[in-house]
Formats: sequence, structure tokens, C-alpha cells
Amino acid sequence: MEEGTPMKDHLTVLLVDDDQDFLEQTEIMLKNAGHRVLPATGRARAEEILEETRPDIALVDLIMDRGDDGFVLAHRIKGKYPEVPVIIITAAASKTGIDFASLPDTGGWIKADAMLQKPVRFEQLETQIKRLCG
Repeated sequence: MEEGTPMKDHLTVLLVDDDQDFLEQTEIMLKNAGHRVLPATGRARAEEILEETRPDIALVDLIMDRGDDGFVLAHRIKGKYPEVPVIIITAAASKTGIDFASLPDTGGWIKADAMLQKPVRFEQLETQIKRLCG
């Protein structure tokens, strides 16, 4: 969605995370905010959903079952739907010591429009969704 275009009232959000608690809590908050949520517990399920549906935005955990699942999924989303914003949500800084969100220039190898560090406050997430979709 182009900047300046009014945000739709009800976005279709692809939500991908292997942390079941985070997935369920975030899904509830997104639904309460009026969004349609397509939850997936991993890359394989997310790719199945992407074959059937084009989301308005994707929220993707960086590190899932295989260490590179989030990177690969973000890259595939952008390859299939370049206009769909991708927000990577990660606890990678605490797990790896690398703060991907503060890297000065990724040279485009991280296919994301925004990165948020876990724990994520819902207000923080909604702000990014509004910025990217509205």
C-alpha cells in the first residue's frame, strides 16, 4: 500500500511464529484491533497460506525451527508479493548477541520493512502496522 493511502479498517495479517504463546497472544490482540489474522507456527504452514491468500502485511519471527526460516520466509514473501510489508519480530539479540534491528546497512539481504525486538508491546506493533499500511 502506498504512503498516503488510507489504511483499510480490516487488514489481513499473516502472523508467523513458532512460540505458541506469542502467536496466540498477538493473534488475540490483532483480532481485537479489527484485523483478520492468518496464524502459522512455522515457515512451511506460512508458505501454504501464501499460496491461497495475499496478506496485507506479514509479521514474521526471525528464528524458528531452522535458524534461517524467518530470513527465507521474508525473502519469499517479498519475491511473491513485493508490495506486502514485512515486519520481522525477533528475540535474536538475546539469543545470538546480534542486534539485527540496529545494523547500519543490510544491503537489502534482510527482506523486511521493519524489525522489532521481543518483547514487543502491542502499541509498538500497531504503530508499525499503521506506518506501513496507512
